[in-house]
Amino acid sequence: MNHSLNCNGRLVDLSSPKIMGILNLTPDSFSDGGKFNNEKDALKHAEKLLSEGAEIIDVGPQSTRPNAEFLSSEEEIRRIGAAISQIKKEFPEALISLDTFYAETVRFGFNEGIDMVNDISGGQFDDQMFDTVAETKLPYILMHINPSYETMHDKIKYEDITLEINQYFSEKTNVLLQKGMKDIILDPGFGFGKTVEDQMKMIDEAEYLGFQKFPLLIGISRKSFIYKPLGKSPLDINEETQKLHMKVLQRGARILRVHDVAESAAVIKQFCEKNKKY
Repeated sequence: MNHSLNCNGRLVDLSSPKIMGILNLTPDSFSDGGKFNNEKDALKHAEKLLSEGAEIIDVGPQSTRPNAEFLSSEEEIRRIGAAISQIKKEFPEALISLDTFYAETVRFGFNEGIDMVNDISGGQFDDQMFDTVAETKLPYILMHINPSYETMHDKIKYEDITLEINQYFSEKTNVLLQKGMKDIILDPGFGFGKTVEDQMKMIDEAEYLGFQKFPLLIGISRKSFIYKPLGKSPLDINEETQKLHMKVLQRGARILRVHDVAESAAVIKQFCEKNKKY
């Protein structure tokens, strides 16, 4: 099924899968050590992500890994500074996604020129979120997660993870559609409160997540369900990750959220050649 997104009046066709490159503005991010938290570094890293094949840059002012520091919206906005507007100015073709669970940060980002909102909380950490995103008319990434910030990493063993995620997606997308939202992207929430077995099942059953009613985003880059069972570090699982990327692409994923853009771009190219979509 073909999907497209309306990003500030610009139509983004998802018939060939897109890469979302991760740009952490966090001093405590788990895998890149917060290397990109000043504006000059952020700009340099954005350039690298784009040159390697990312079309979307996901700007994240707050780390949400286990035991990360909890930030207020004010602190997020302070951290973002002029990073978004500078990236926009320097690389007008880049689409910018803002990774936040605060409505206030979304409002700030909207004024700075963001193209989509990536909310890990599914609107559950800030009750203004859905209304705020509906007002901006930007595409919204809805992620499956436990209901609160405090419990987001509590491991839950589901009877049927795919069923659980689909019930959640169904409830939340109904609310979003009622609020007039047009463009919704679904993220099943790898790395958030799920067992290794359930996450492997999510990959195997990716084509059933959301029943392809909405585009599917998969974010497995450097996640512990891949590296911990192998006894490796987050930086040593590129090969395994790319194999899983190929699997989810074959099962309908439209956006891959990644740290390693060049390698993921090669997998998408291979996938499109096999499917004659390039």
